[in-house]
Amino acid sequence: MHVVILGCGRVGSALARGVERLGHSVAVIDQNVAAFGRLPADFTGQRVTGMGFDRDTLIEAGIERSAAFAAVSSGDNSNIIAARVAREMFGVERVVARIYDPRRAEVYERLGIPTVATVRWTRDQILGRLLPEAVTPVWSDPSGSVLLTTVNPAPGWVGRRVRELEEAAGVRVVCVTRFGDGILPDGRTLVQDGDVLHVAVVKARAAEADAIARRGPEEG
Repeated sequence: MHVVILGCGRVGSALARGVERLGHSVAVIDQNVAAFGRLPADFTGQRVTGMGFDRDTLIEAGIERSAAFAAVSSGDNSNIIAARVAREMFGVERVVARIYDPRRAEVYERLGIPTVATVRWTRDQILGRLLPEAVTPVWSDPSGSVLLTTVNPAPGWVGRRVRELEEAAGVRVVCVTRFGDGILPDGRTLVQDGDVLHVAVVKARAAEADAIARRGPEEG
């Protein structure tokens, strides 16, 4: 498929290389011609100089045939405008915008524009490593109401069915990492010592659900 990327900074150039390595065609847009110097010498995609939300620039980059668009320039306003133009004017289905201001990110997610809030993501990842009780989302739906996070169940859950933990904590266990391997749980799957549970949970209940999983069935 064809992918259009706005911004040829460290993130944009890395994305472009990754897309090309996966066998897809890619076009990179940036106002600064010098930014394209971050691309490797063997990069075969398009380099388009211009504003990422300009209609003619997007058309030159192949937006009309693209299946995905990523806005990862250094400006929040440019990213969100370009993302909305790609989706609303050109009908691109897969659109994502990088946003530095987490307050803006929540607003745009409600508008149906998936965002990656750099500051918020970094904060959550660091908190999750500093404070074990902190709920660290690794994904959220566009509205921000459902999170995907990880849980280390208390020893009291070992030997019990995963379904029991789901019912007690109000979560859906979508995957279990066990001895480095991922497995999809079913109704017979038991929690084992050392398991890491990847769970989907409503944001409003995330902290409570995490506490129940960490306490154990008797205390929870």
